[in-house]
Amino acid sequence: MRKNDFNISRRSFIKATGAAGMGTVLAPLAGSRKEQIGASAHASDISAVPKRTFGKSGLQLPILSLGGMFDIPSNQTLIKQAVRWGVTYWDTAHMYSRGKSETGIGQYFSSYPEQRENIFLVTKSTARSLSRMSKELASSLKRLNTSYVDLFFVHAISSTTILDNDMKEWAAEQKAEGKIRLFGFSTHTNMAKCLMDASKLNWIDGIMMTYNYRIMHEKQMKAAVDACAKSGIGLTAMKTQGGRSAGTDASSELDLVGHFVQKGFTDKQAKLKAVWENPQITSICSQMPTLSILMANIAAAVDRTSLTENDRLRLERYAEKTYSCYCAGCTQICENAVSGKLPIGDVMRYLMYAKNYGDTHDARGLFNAISPDIRRRMEKEDFSDAEARCPRNLPIAHLVHEAISDLA
Repeated sequence: MRKNDFNISRRSFIKATGAAGMGTVLAPLAGSRKEQIGASAHASDISAVPKRTFGKSGLQLPILSLGGMFDIPSNQTLIKQAVRWGVTYWDTAHMYSRGKSETGIGQYFSSYPEQRENIFLVTKSTARSLSRMSKELASSLKRLNTSYVDLFFVHAISSTTILDNDMKEWAAEQKAEGKIRLFGFSTHTNMAKCLMDASKLNWIDGIMMTYNYRIMHEKQMKAAVDACAKSGIGLTAMKTQGGRSAGTDASSELDLVGHFVQKGFTDKQAKLKAVWENPQITSICSQMPTLSILMANIAAAVDRTSLTENDRLRLERYAEKTYSCYCAGCTQICENAVSGKLPIGDVMRYLMYAKNYGDTHDARGLFNAISPDIRRRMEKEDFSDAEARCPRNLPIAHLVHEAISDLA
């Protein structure tokens, strides 16, 4: 993390938000649910979260983005506070919380219409036909109480084959009509190939992809990120915590946590820092459903302290020890090893939402959106070939059946 990327220190942030909030900032995030921030009236005095240029658009965006996959209608105070602290890049989707995420943002704009121009607003569609995408965009704009979004993503693609000339013309039409300013896609699976393929196009403005300390140093991912940056594509990282190491040697996790706590920040904040150290990444999209998590992430964003070589080695060693506990999204491997098209990667992601984020409600909704026929096939499928091909030796059959048991 370079010092010139920041205009405020972590110490200044803690001082501005009050000593009462400091324990929340420094405490492990997973156990923190404190909703009040001491002396928050002074928070408007602090500088904004640092910004970086978003690709060829030239727009300056905060390095921390608010992920909207939570109950925004019930958390209006939180998103108002996010604005005051400079988190003005908001990410949502047509399907998040079954529409409540967008509705909550629209509720906020109804109360504070003058703030719409200060928010870089992103929404996404999982539609795979242009007609359906148009309908979802129209619905999203109505829910969001706005005439346009700053960036529109085709959500959760695993291949760029959908990005054909018809899609290119559709994006150009929406821009011409003033409904979207920028266009791109998000990807949780086969990320490196999707990014590399997109870098060869000349009409993709932005991409949001899974990117974290576990996979950011892999040769293919590094090459793909570099190619997109050179092509002027703005990059937003998501899933930056790299999953949870449940079922692994607890001593490895405790060692990592203890190392960073001794330095004054959590392992979760260190994982954010690891991503921000790559200047090619404009922003990190993080789900922050409580003020305590929002505070902790902002504290990491404004902190001038760089990770040391020893810090990086600690993360690298931890990633190695927990290698077989993380799905890296290379689903072209496992899904090609089973009969028919089974969404193994999606199931792994939904299980992560439930186990890592504690978001069982949305995880169940997404899982049950899979057709009953495919869910029955998954229950009977022999995943031995998929497990044999998995580079990380994941127990795919066990995890799929765990999802069926917990989310169905």
